[in-house]
Amino acid sequence: MWRWLVETAREWSVAAIWIRLLFALFVGVLIGIERGMKRRGAGVKTHVLVCLGSALVMLTSEYMMFVFPDAKADMSRMGAQVISGVGFLGVGTIMVTGRNQIRGLTTAAGLWACACVGLAAGIGFIEGVVYTLILMMITLKVMAKIDGVVHEHAKLMDFYLEFSNGKYVAQFVEELRERNLRIVNLDLVKSKIKGEGPSAILRVEIKDKKMRGTLLSELQGMDCVRFVEEL
Repeated sequence: MWRWLVETAREWSVAAIWIRLLFALFVGVLIGIERGMKRRGAGVKTHVLVCLGSALVMLTSEYMMFVFPDAKADMSRMGAQVISGVGFLGVGTIMVTGRNQIRGLTTAAGLWACACVGLAAGIGFIEGVVYTLILMMITLKVMAKIDGVVHEHAKLMDFYLEFSNGKYVAQFVEELRERNLRIVNLDLVKSKIKGEGPSAILRVEIKDKKMRGTLLSELQGMDCVRFVEEL
């Protein structure tokens, strides 16, 4: 069955067209489900449309070669436009929150990869589609856990803080130095609400890894800090 699918997909026939489009649909559904379960901006419909559209572009390029053999058309030209053009969708999924957190990079990368897989499906490269899909699912499922492990062992920690009053900032910096913490970056943002203290994005370097588990609670216990959370 697998050999028949691969060999048929490489031909130019109605069956080949259906096989290519169905594989593109399958890839879009799987990747879209994974993203949708994590409540990302681009879900099943978006990924399916991107993958199907990319597959159709490659089918159209091949169709032009058969119908207009003397036109000297470049089959890779339309595919290249898809790879660069899908970026506008990716930009729409990337956002920077008010706490300077970047969201949507993985979804944007997934859309771009989905377009690339769609191009492979459209030209009949079914083996590449299946192998890439497997690796993409491993990346989205397993690598997320690896990211978490790396984050837990990183020497740098980021925090969002809110101060009761602006005069407490200097006191806060001094207390961090007493704890042997090096401030890598401290961005202060003045509150728009009258009477409230500033907020800040703090990045500190931790020399003792044992402090990672206790630093957040220590910051929450400071009188000069009204609210704090790890980013």
